Amino acid sequence: MPAASHDRRYVDTDLERAPMSKPYSDAADIPVNASQPVLTYHPVTLDVPGRPVPLQVKVSVPADGTDLPLILLSHGHGQANFLSSYNGYGPLANFFAAHGFAVIQPTHLDSTALGLRDTGLRDAPLFWRDRATDMHTVLDRLDDIEAAVPGLAERRIDRDRVGAVGHSLGGNTVSLLLGARMLDPDDDRPKDLSDSRVKAGVLIGAPGIGNDEHFAEWAKTNYPVLYYTDFEQMTGTALIIVGDQDLNPHFSDRLSYRADAYSASPGGNKTMVTMYGAGHLFGGISGYDAAETDDENPERVATLRALVWAYLRSRLYSGDSSWKDAVNALENGENPMAEVETR
Repeated sequence: MPAASHDRRYVDTDLERAPMSKPYSDAADIPVNASQPVLTYHPVTLDVPGRPVPLQVKVSVPADGTDLPLILLSHGHGQANFLSSYNGYGPLANFFAAHGFAVIQPTHLDSTALGLRDTGLRDAPLFWRDRATDMHTVLDRLDDIEAAVPGLAERRIDRDRVGAVGHSLGGNTVSLLLGARMLDPDDDRPKDLSDSRVKAGVLIGAPGIGNDEHFAEWAKTNYPVLYYTDFEQMTGTALIIVGDQDLNPHFSDRLSYRADAYSASPGGNKTMVTMYGAGHLFGGISGYDAAETDDENPERVATLRALVWAYLRSRLYSGDSSWKDAVNALENGENPMAEVETR
């Protein structure tokens, strides 16, 4: 198996700081552990047979700690030049690392930075299947990734505590890791892309079910595979985050479209957070001061990322009370930002 390589190195030490319209912590009113400096190393380059370009990832870790739980962070399919790559989602990645997680961000083949969307490659422009296999590759190659990042092998990523977080098309990627399927009858490849190493997933503004009269003609023409999204086999443990203003008629005219991963998947281990006033960027999660954000709200970003942190802490550590504490804080706050339900 080819070794991981790195052709240049960037090491950033930075305490998370977000622009604020009023005083609040980086986690809004949600209780989290103490923040610490973040070390970021990129690119780690993995040669993957059959992939048209090597897989590049960014690794962010807290300055201290060993046996680090891992978050795989999957970017969206947005139109910005670099937010749809490992260079995006700083408001999430930096926070998760500052509060104790190792975070690995791959640049998927649909990233605008790679320029592959308009090629004749199979599954362009979404490269939905390759996105899931990118995550398989990262987990398969954790030894190589640790060896490429100075000091990380000694601190160790905990292979038994792996979560996945994805926004928009990245949410679809995470759903596939948890058992969702793309049931295109003309695609004879295996439908199951799940990975049991992912113990819990978080879907933020993910695509829903397309096979109804509400799926828009634009989406059928431009992203036809989304018509075949199916959650009946998504048995993995999941948090689904939706915005009550996240309605895009290019995909569907029903607001519940983004909640399909919750309502149409097997119950017993599903949680949904509905964020008030949130559009598709949830206040600005894809990048600091991103121009594509039309609902900019740093407090909403802080609330979302703290809820995700708390959820994964409690799913990955038996007996951890972070999620219970977060829900209590959310429900008892003076100005609740969201509501929570389970099934």
